[in-house]
Amino acid sequence: MINNFKNLKNKNGDDVETVAVSKRSTTNEIMKVYDENHKNFGENRVKDLVVKYNKLPKDIRWHMIGHLQRNKVKDIIEFIHLIHSVDSFRLIDHINKLSIDKNIFTNILIQVKISNDDSKYGFLPEEVDIIFGNYISKNYKNIKILGLMGMATFSSNTSLIESEFSLLSRLYDKYSKVTPLKYLSMGMSGDYLLALKYNSNMIRIGSAIFN
Repeated sequence: MINNFKNLKNKNGDDVETVAVSKRSTTNEIMKVYDENHKNFGENRVKDLVVKYNKLPKDIRWHMIGHLQRNKVKDIIEFIHLIHSVDSFRLIDHINKLSIDKNIFTNILIQVKISNDDSKYGFLPEEVDIIFGNYISKNYKNIKILGLMGMATFSSNTSLIESEFSLLSRLYDKYSKVTPLKYLSMGMSGDYLLALKYNSNMIRIGSAIFN
């Protein structure tokens, strides 16, 4: 099923990167997708991520897509390809401190709360200004902010979802003028086509790949 998500383009005509969300999948199931020349996989629990990292090929690019507790950062920081779910000032400060301690650079996305759903995490849009102000001022010396991530409301109301994706897309355009950004990460199995309409260039697909 991964072939359905290769060579996708967003509305701007940009290439779209697919993260195969493997959180409910076995190592054998992951290897079937890997063997189709796919390297980007996402997990939402640190414990599962570490187990799979240790068992699977080391050229897999692991993405942390779930809510990340500060005390778990140390378990993944030395191998993680991209942390999507940086959702608080305390978390970004902690990631930066550990990165300095280990003399590494850590790639992150800033998670923005675009939904009113209380179960969704993220910075409020007005707080994102502070994050990028700190970043431009070199306060996060060992972090690379590669873009923004957001999760739309789980709803059949496409107008609501589109309004949330539109907000994140506008924020991405705004902060891309402040510093070079690479990824606008939004869209999952049920809403990725709407996300592409608003120029997402990274989607997180689980059930549609692993069935």
